[in-house]
Amino acid sequence: MTTLHIVVDLQTQTLTLSDEETLRRRYPISSARNGAGERMGSGCTPRGRHVIRAMIGRALPLGSVLVGRRPTGEIYSPALARERPDRDWILSRIIWLSGCEPGRNRFGQVDTMRRYIYIHGCPDSEPMGIPASLGCIRMRNADIIELFDLVAPGVPVDIWE
Repeated sequence: MTTLHIVVDLQTQTLTLSDEETLRRRYPISSARNGAGERMGSGCTPRGRHVIRAMIGRALPLGSVLVGRRPTGEIYSPALARERPDRDWILSRIIWLSGCEPGRNRFGQVDTMRRYIYIHGCPDSEPMGIPASLGCIRMRNADIIELFDLVAPGVPVDIWE
């Protein structure tokens, strides 16, 4: 059985999925506009070793809107975006991360899971390749669905600056 591993490179704004021998996928992403950082309330993307703790949204239609980790029944559209300009859109799938390094990204004021840091879909009109999120790792909807179908809870995720 192959061991999968995800690396998020904040400098190149890419996410790669590899196994022991092969680069399997590379995707453009958008990390936090506030840069890298682990503190609660910072709006930053946490660094270090993480693991996929939970996966939410299996079999939802592309563009499904999730709020509080639950589907709303809505499908994202520009008209819906105009009605709800206040939303930070989380679409299609959620891969919820948990830190593995106590004091760096786990427990206390630096706990990635308690910060609700996800890899998730966003409107396809949002730019990739530049930091623009509120802390999460945004991906194109088709890309997050493809990644979601390739990984499972327990897969390690390294986030590098």
